[in-house]
Amino acid sequence: MAKEVQLHMWSSFLERAARLAGGRLSGGVVVETVRLDDRDVRSVSDPAAQRVLDTLHDKGPNFDVEGRDEHTPEHGWKVDHYLERLPSEPPGLPVPGGSWEAARSLMHDYEFADPSMLTAIYDAEEPLAGRDMLLEARWHGLRFDIGVRVGGVTDETRDVDGQQVRVWGWNYRTLQGHLEMGQMDYEVWKWLDDGTVEFRVHRFSRRARVGNPVVRLGLRLFGRREQVRFARRACWRMARLTAAALERPALHRGPKA
Repeated sequence: MAKEVQLHMWSSFLERAARLAGGRLSGGVVVETVRLDDRDVRSVSDPAAQRVLDTLHDKGPNFDVEGRDEHTPEHGWKVDHYLERLPSEPPGLPVPGGSWEAARSLMHDYEFADPSMLTAIYDAEEPLAGRDMLLEARWHGLRFDIGVRVGGVTDETRDVDGQQVRVWGWNYRTLQGHLEMGQMDYEVWKWLDDGTVEFRVHRFSRRARVGNPVVRLGLRLFGRREQVRFARRACWRMARLTAAALERPALHRGPKA
């Protein structure tokens, strides 16, 4: 009952604000609810989280990073590509404070990840390239601590089929002890000829060897579904958060150096 009262109050607030501004709502009120137990939310200031994060420094990737040519479906890997259109810009280089820069900032801080599924703990003072990240995966009340490392940062202008594309992004690779093996690449593209802006996700992965038979069964039954759901939610959130950032440019800040 309390949640319904809260929903009605804020919906009425938004509708009245629109009327007082002399406008009207477009598409109705969209509500996104994220449930988090405060006792389960940890940060790098939490000594326990810091200890787990520190253990990642001595771990290496749990797959052959150099064998990129073998990370194909023919060799048993799942390979996925996702693309989400973001608000476009005028043609040419990215506009200061525009869609491409807003998406870049969101990517830098890993804000596109759905916190109900996955949260990241890391030292923000460390450079992005080579940064260790402790990911907390949540699934039906269970929580798994898994480690990844940022393998590299991309910042370049590419020639794609004769067209110039401004690209910024980064990837992370699974470390020893992760439930999966593989790499995820996140990039924001701007096609300079027409101003189209895109969020792109590329992933190659396969299940790692897991000793716990219950976890192993869960991965076999639900792992792929959760993989796809996470990527789709990330694309959806990136589009929503980028659009929201453009509506409050005065509050938008670029990524940390």
